[in-house]
Amino acid sequence: MTDTIRFDGRVAIITGAGNGLGKDYALELAKRGAKVVVNDLGGSGAGIGASRSAADLVVEEIRDSGGEAIANYDSIATREGGGKVVQDALEAFGTVDICINNAGFLRNNRFEDITDEELDAILGVHLKGAFYVSQPAFHAMRKNNYGRFIFTGSASAMFGHAWQANYAAAKGGLMGLSHIVAIEGSAYGITSNLLMPTAQSRLANQMTEGFMEIPEFVKSMSEADYAASTDRVTVPFNTPLVLYLVSEACTATHGLYSSNSGRYARVRICAAEGWVAPMGSTPPSPEDIAANFDRISNGAVYHEPMTVYDEFTAVAAAAKRQGVL
Repeated sequence: MTDTIRFDGRVAIITGAGNGLGKDYALELAKRGAKVVVNDLGGSGAGIGASRSAADLVVEEIRDSGGEAIANYDSIATREGGGKVVQDALEAFGTVDICINNAGFLRNNRFEDITDEELDAILGVHLKGAFYVSQPAFHAMRKNNYGRFIFTGSASAMFGHAWQANYAAAKGGLMGLSHIVAIEGSAYGITSNLLMPTAQSRLANQMTEGFMEIPEFVKSMSEADYAASTDRVTVPFNTPLVLYLVSEACTATHGLYSSNSGRYARVRICAAEGWVAPMGSTPPSPEDIAANFDRISNGAVYHEPMTVYDEFTAVAAAAKRQGVL
C-alpha cells in the first residue's frame, strides 16, 4: 500500500497562487501539512493591475481550515520582488523546501506583430520571474541539502500553439532552466522538474480567435478527439502530479511532465541515432546529408542525454553500431 503523501514541517512558495492552478496547489499542500507562502500580485489574466485580495483570500481559506500561510504581493518580474518572496518565507517559517514557479499571464498576438511590450512583459514574469524567485530559494535549499522545484512549462512551447510565440518562447526557456537547476541541484538533494498543465482557467479568457486564420492550426483543433477530456480539463486534475513531484517520495529530476485530461505522462527530448559520417577530419557534403536524411530523421533508435556530454557517448555508440568506428 502506498504511504500517504504529507508535507508536515515543509515550507512551500507558490507564485501566482491567488487563482487557478496556483491556488489549488496552495490549498492542497496546506491540507497535507505544508506551510505556504501565497504570492500573487493580483493582476488580471493579461497581467494588468494589482490587488492584495487574491492572495489574502487564499491565505484566509488556508487558515480557516487550520493551516499555516502568509501572503506576498510582490511582482516577481524584478530581482527585488523575487527576493522578497523568499525573504518573507524565511522570516515567517525559517526555511524553503518547495518552490513552485506558477505565476504568469497571456498577451497573445500573431508572431509578426508581437511588440516589445508584449514580449518583455511575458518574458519578465514567466522566465525572469522564475529566475528571481528560484535563485534565493536555491540558496536556502542548499543549506539544508533538500529542495523541490517545479517550473510551469506549456504544451504551447513543446508542441506549438499559434499566436503564442512570446509565451512559448518563455515556457521553452523554463525547460532549459529546469534542466540546469536539476543538474546543479543534484549535488545538494535538490530536484527540479517541469510541468505542462492543461486546464480551463482564467487565462483561457485571454485567448483570442485570431489564430483561426492559420488553416493547419484550425485543422488540428477541429480534428482533435476530445472524448477523454469532458469535465477533465480542469485545474484539480493537474494538482496530484504536482504534489507528488514536490514530495519527499519523489526523487525524479530533470523531467518534463504532461498533465492533460487525467492522463499523466513524461515528455522526452531525445536525439535519434542518426547517421554517422565516415571517420576522418573531412566533413560530409550537403549531398551526403541529402542521401542520408531519412536515416538522420529515423527515431527508431534514440537516446536521451542527461547532460551535453552524455551525447558524445551516444555518438560513439552509434558510430560503433554503424561500423564507422
